[in-house]
Amino acid sequence: MRKRHGSYGFDAPGALAGLLLGAIALLGLAVISFLLDIPVAGIAFLFGGLYTLASAASYLYTTRRGKFAVWAEELQQLKGDERLLDLGCGRGAVLLMAAGRLEHGRATGLDLWRSKDQSGNHDSTTRANAEAEGVSDRVELVTGDMRDLPFGDGAFDVIVSSLAIHNIPDAEGRAQAVREAHRVLRPGGLMVLADFQHTPAYEDTLRSLGVVDVRRRDAGWRFWYGGPWFSTGILEARKST
Repeated sequence: MRKRHGSYGFDAPGALAGLLLGAIALLGLAVISFLLDIPVAGIAFLFGGLYTLASAASYLYTTRRGKFAVWAEELQQLKGDERLLDLGCGRGAVLLMAAGRLEHGRATGLDLWRSKDQSGNHDSTTRANAEAEGVSDRVELVTGDMRDLPFGDGAFDVIVSSLAIHNIPDAEGRAQAVREAHRVLRPGGLMVLADFQHTPAYEDTLRSLGVVDVRRRDAGWRFWYGGPWFSTGILEARKST
């Protein structure tokens, strides 16, 4: 995986901050318990603090390195001439990695640019990252809602999304986003969705649309947000021809 030159922030920064603060609080309580000569409580708080600190380390690794390694492998499927759409592209972590492989293609990123989903999430940041990565000439950014995509039927050869669709709060809204992704994907086109929630439901939606070439798998430890209980699933599908 080549060195990245852009700035990609932290996924759900509030969650990471919560883990770090929780670890500090528990370790502090452990120290206090030992000072007060309450060893049983001290040991319990110590193990809790170390456990939470390990979860924070896992989360930090995933958001800064692990997810990039996983997506680099997924994007090896690109031939280099595709029209690609990234749903919920954020700062461009996946979008710009894909654009680097599209020497004769084009990558479009769509987002609502909300900073609660990713720190510093703004289209100006993504444009700056595209410049830093040397791919701005093949990248387009669009402000829009995944549930109502401003594109025509079959407009894209490839659709990707990383940890974005789950931000839609209701099940019908998430299903609508998957239906819209299917609509703008050309027949025979590739869809790769990574999320730590709801991937079985995404698969059900695609199958209800007649898609039979669907595979769902675990992305592995490099895509854990704190541990295996927050693992990321990858759904890969080919639209029926």
